[in-house]
Amino acid sequence: GLSRRRSRVRAPSLAPPFLFIVLKFLVAYSAAMKSPYTLLSIGILVAPVVADELPPGFVYLRDVAPQIRQDLRYAGDHNFVGRPIDGYEAAECILTQAAAEALAAAARELAASALSLRVYDCYRPARAVADFVDWAKDVDDRVMQDEFYPRVDKSRLFELGYIAERSGHSRGSTVDLTIERAGQGTPAAWTGTQDLVDCTLSNRFDDAVLEFGTGYDCFDDRAHHGASGISEQAAANRRLLADLMQKHGFAPYAEEWWHYTLAAEPFPDTHFDFVIVAP
Repeated sequence: GLSRRRSRVRAPSLAPPFLFIVLKFLVAYSAAMKSPYTLLSIGILVAPVVADELPPGFVYLRDVAPQIRQDLRYAGDHNFVGRPIDGYEAAECILTQAAAEALAAAARELAASALSLRVYDCYRPARAVADFVDWAKDVDDRVMQDEFYPRVDKSRLFELGYIAERSGHSRGSTVDLTIERAGQGTPAAWTGTQDLVDCTLSNRFDDAVLEFGTGYDCFDDRAHHGASGISEQAAANRRLLADLMQKHGFAPYAEEWWHYTLAAEPFPDTHFDFVIVAP
């Protein structure tokens, strides 16, 4: 099937002697530092086999802003790959404390207009980014093309910047989000039986949010800030989101209306790789 989840890293049963020496050193070093995580010089934080604690400085968004709806697309099948992505063992938004508090402040301000935030992605493990890269290299896997990249040749995803070797999401202070009306019911779930409809069309998958001109993760020029070909209402909603997020310290990404990064992010040079699990 489509699912090919990778298990957490475990030492092989017949590991060479030097590997045991390295592992023993890492365990001892981690214990000495009183941390369940090992920080490598390449700037990637590798999660241990056990220990589901978050690294210092990270929080679950639900503990800071429970009013924000979470629709974590990469923990399920409704995304441009069509299956759960490596490292997403739970549909939970994790962010740095600073990013979560700034987002909570934005949500409180938005609530005065009877509107709410909804997040699609938050912290993204480095292994998930590697999973995207592997998928992009398989040009024959186009299961979700009709919805997410109907006018893009998959062989050009790297060239056009839709897929990259690293992502700011792995630093923990980037969030993909949208706006919905406050108090609305739970939106219809993706079942996998719906038709795949072009993400720029008005009859695309309805996830019950305000109109933004395209769906989430739409690989199309119309997803860019300042894009032509979208309605006045969609353009106004993009300005509303952009003004709100920038007021609370987030910077936009020109190619994706849903993507914002905390300008004063606490880990600007570190890409983390701990697995997302339920609290």
